[in-house]
Amino acid sequence: MRIPKVLVAAALIAAILPLNDAQARKKKKTFTHETVAVPEVQPQVIAVETQNTSLVLCVREDGELQQLYYGKKVDASEFEAVPRVHNRYGSGCSAFPSTGASFLGQPALHVRYADGTHNTEMRYFSHSSHPVSGSDAVETTIHLKDHVTGLELELSFLAHQAEDVIVACSEVINNTNAGVELLDIASSAMTLRAGSYLLTHANGSWAQEMQIENELLQHGVKLLETRRGTQTTQCGNPSFLLSLNTEQLNEDYGEVVAGALAWSGNYRISFEQGPEHFLSIVAGINPFASAYPLGKGQRFRTPEMVWTFSDEGAGGASRQLHRWARKYRVYNGGEVNPTLLNSWEGAYFTFTTETLIHMIDDAASMGLEMFVLDDGWFGNNYPRNNDRAGLGDWKVNVSKLPEGIDHIASYAHSKGLRFGIWIEPEMVNPESDLAHAHPEWVVQSPGRVIYQERSQWVLDLSNPAVQDFVYGVFDSVMQLSPSIDYIKWDCNRPVFSFGSPYLDSQDRFYVDYVQGLYNVMRRIREKYPDVLVQCCSSGGARVDYGSLRYFNEIWTSDDTDGLERVFMQYGTSLIYPACVMAAHVSEVPNHQSRNITPLKFRFDVACQGRLGLELQPRYLSADDMALVNRCVESYKNYRDLVFTGDLYRLGSPYGNDIYGCMYVSEDKSRAVVYVYSIGFDARGTDGQRFRLKGLDPSRRYKVTEQNVDSSCWWGDGGVYSGAFLGSGAFNPVLPNLYSSAIFLLEAE
Repeated sequence: MRIPKVLVAAALIAAILPLNDAQARKKKKTFTHETVAVPEVQPQVIAVETQNTSLVLCVREDGELQQLYYGKKVDASEFEAVPRVHNRYGSGCSAFPSTGASFLGQPALHVRYADGTHNTEMRYFSHSSHPVSGSDAVETTIHLKDHVTGLELELSFLAHQAEDVIVACSEVINNTNAGVELLDIASSAMTLRAGSYLLTHANGSWAQEMQIENELLQHGVKLLETRRGTQTTQCGNPSFLLSLNTEQLNEDYGEVVAGALAWSGNYRISFEQGPEHFLSIVAGINPFASAYPLGKGQRFRTPEMVWTFSDEGAGGASRQLHRWARKYRVYNGGEVNPTLLNSWEGAYFTFTTETLIHMIDDAASMGLEMFVLDDGWFGNNYPRNNDRAGLGDWKVNVSKLPEGIDHIASYAHSKGLRFGIWIEPEMVNPESDLAHAHPEWVVQSPGRVIYQERSQWVLDLSNPAVQDFVYGVFDSVMQLSPSIDYIKWDCNRPVFSFGSPYLDSQDRFYVDYVQGLYNVMRRIREKYPDVLVQCCSSGGARVDYGSLRYFNEIWTSDDTDGLERVFMQYGTSLIYPACVMAAHVSEVPNHQSRNITPLKFRFDVACQGRLGLELQPRYLSADDMALVNRCVESYKNYRDLVFTGDLYRLGSPYGNDIYGCMYVSEDKSRAVVYVYSIGFDARGTDGQRFRLKGLDPSRRYKVTEQNVDSSCWWGDGGVYSGAFLGSGAFNPVLPNLYSSAIFLLEAE
């Protein structure tokens, strides 16, 4: 047999250049071939149940935990006979799939061990369930273990009974003999089985947040993700709706699964549809540049993933999330927050004490309840006269406000108003005392340019010293006056060229930054439990259930145009309750869109959320001021419905010339209805028909249009049954673009 020349050459080289002993030992590294016996367990079904839904998990003979069902409530015991789910394509139906064994899909857990191996096979060890005190929730914890490495995993499911919401998270416990790296650790995994999957999710940009897209999922992987570090909901949102067995989003009918990740950092949600048409969803922290080191004996707990299922369409799923959020997640959720005048678009950076005093007088005369001083009040060596200097130097600008903040805040209180103030404590301008004193506190990569955005840098919240500083900003600002009731917390740029001078492992940065932010907010809430705090991030760039644990409300968008806000508020409402949406009436032409809309239309849109104004009152005419007073007064009479009522969307603004929505009290005794013309419809001269929802069909309601002398509906002032109002007979005439109306319904 003739030996190939290449093999002869390789043999000669090996003979001439033998390996030294150390190299030889390195080359001879082998893995053990002894198979560790996995103890057999008793097959069983584990049911996580709410009042109307079931999540059914199954333990197999070899200890594998599979998910068999999520949907309308069933008798879980009947699933004991369901055969093992496995297929030749490496997907399966693992309840928390890990990299290893025969699994080939998107993993929920991917670990690199000290010996360089990547395989993990989690097996059932034990589980327990118990009611949670102070709520109707039941918590189920499932303990899994990899018997080869000793790595352990706990899966937690908190089932809120009345709200039909399941909150899931995972925790890794490193009981191996050495440190490991978490290359990917999800909060939750879910497998769905349907004929088709319509994904509804948000997209957008600055001043165009929460724009809704619908797409029918195909085979392969679809990702919703961000790598921005901060401002993580500027271009998307860690949430979605999945409509099953339909190609169209429906408000009232059909099966819908909704999910929302409670995390204010980089996220990734994957949807993988394999050859056998199962849909595998894996949601959690984005693993991008985040191979998180976990030392021996250490634990890592993920953020929570919020799930709900409804067979009453998108509207049913939204209402379930809203009820849960108001009760368990939004800070003081459901409490009525005050109407306000914000100084920003009315004054920007150019103001004096006199300017603010006049605005406070105007706010009081309009019946508002709070005045908020926005950006521009601080900085002396580097005065905050624009966005290019002063950020980080939180001392009152004595040139603008020589009397100080307490003088203004106390004056607001004397006029019957509460007082709020703006801060952006996570950021710093290069032109500031702080940047010069602590350059090591800035997020940076060694030897590289520290890139600016909006003329500012990001402070490194992974550093405990920076956390202390940021907490100190809030604390010191609160000490400026005992009359400060509200803080607007802003965050105006993402992270570029990430890196931390403090951290030894840069892979920890993105996770530790968010955990640092949460640490600061926990400390703030311990000391200031009653202060109202708005989560603002260039508008709606931090809208998630992680931040809402600490914030009373969000700034929905920097775009205050009434027409644009119809779409943004619709998109936000799919997942988040109206009580968190700050909505302001501003001047025209609008400062962002340059659009010109009627003042009443702007009010009718803003009254869907927490009402505020962002303009210079002295520019309003006498007629406009009279309308302002009228709208503010009527809003106060029904705003409890906005903050605590159930939302029913009357269609969608997308592809339609008219749109409406309504909030209904829990006891169905009152409701408020909003209708808008957002496009010209020549066919609407006889009225657009709406089927009002959520009312008691047997009760009779008096219907009263708000803020007008002549109503756009023929039945205004009359009393009608809920059945009649839901029949399509409610047909207000909205003949022109930007026609709008608000109706209050009260049961007799």
